[in-house]
Amino acid sequence: MRTSRVSQETKRVTDALSTSKLRGTRRSLVNGLPSSDDALDATEGAGKRDVPSAPSSTAPSLGKRKRDGMSTSIAKASDGNAAFVRRSSRKVPKLESDDIKREVKPKAARLPKRIQGPNGALAVDPPLNWEKVYTITAAMRKRVLAPVDTMGCENLAEETRSPRDRRLQTLVALMLSSQTKDTVTAVAMKNLQDSLPGGFCLEGLLEVEPEELNLLIGKVGFHNNKTRFIKAVAVILQDQFGGEIPDSIEGLVSLPGVGPKMAYLCMSAAWGRDEGIGVDVHVHRITNLWSWHKTSTPEQTRAELEAWLPREKWHAINHLLVGFGQTICLPIGRRCGECDLAKEKLCPSAVASSPVKRRVKKEVVIKVDDLEDGLVVKTEAVAVKADDMLVQEHASIKVESGLEDDRIPEGA
Repeated sequence: MRTSRVSQETKRVTDALSTSKLRGTRRSLVNGLPSSDDALDATEGAGKRDVPSAPSSTAPSLGKRKRDGMSTSIAKASDGNAAFVRRSSRKVPKLESDDIKREVKPKAARLPKRIQGPNGALAVDPPLNWEKVYTITAAMRKRVLAPVDTMGCENLAEETRSPRDRRLQTLVALMLSSQTKDTVTAVAMKNLQDSLPGGFCLEGLLEVEPEELNLLIGKVGFHNNKTRFIKAVAVILQDQFGGEIPDSIEGLVSLPGVGPKMAYLCMSAAWGRDEGIGVDVHVHRITNLWSWHKTSTPEQTRAELEAWLPREKWHAINHLLVGFGQTICLPIGRRCGECDLAKEKLCPSAVASSPVKRRVKKEVVIKVDDLEDGLVVKTEAVAVKADDMLVQEHASIKVESGLEDDRIPEGA
């Protein structure tokens, strides 16, 4: 009987799979290689492509696949037969721990941790080492006198006036200090104390003309607006508060030109009650540099500080950090090289800074009598200073006739 070509090829495959030569191959297939059915399909497909014979006896054994790390696949042999052959797989070397480079980021300063109390109240865990930071800052402040120490708003009221007048002067000084240096505020307050009719009191503020008041405080920032605010506050105090400044935060912030910072500072300086922390730009900036919190407005900073800072320090912290910001931790050109917090590695924002050099030009005119025609010799000196220390000085000697001789004089 004539057998079809497909039947003959199927018989050859079945005979090939039944030989003892492929027993090891079957065991390897169980361990993760293609199944016998897949092999059969592949071989049968090869038969359909006119590949007549089964794998030759020279086909390599696959029993050592696990030991030598090689992988297997079904490929076409060089003689055209379908066979299981090894395909070399490149081993990837195992990296040791020393070969792996990891970027180590600096540890961020720990922010105050909020803890839910048993009664539902929210308690705040203070920042790490805050007492040490506070103590070192206070020690630095004692070494350097800052403008706020002598010309701060709480020091500008006249001691010879009545308590009511002194409280009013403290409030006006705080209103003038907004966006203004302490030195300029002190001059404006002195002008008011010396020039207001009847002295610096409520009656004097009511009597003075707005134009004259504006001239007296003309050096402070936004003096036109502050003139309107001060005149309006004087009228409100007379009509609504019996001539006295309010003794509550609500009453103070209701006055035109008075914000929360002024209100809390006024309550502390004028009435002796610490009902909150007066947060200005220095307090807001420095406490964020210390990573005590991450806030975007002074009011957010005040809420964060009041959540954990002991109440007995609420009044002192403003004076402490304002002076620190005026002398060492400046808004521009921070002097981290002079800061003990940077030396103790307690300030996460400390940077290595170089001395700020500035050119100071000075001119000295000397008249020489023995020269003809009364010639005048001018010596123009340019000094380069770094942190108030003379680094270099160059002098140019000029004569009125136009002769010029650039040189370094003896002894310069």
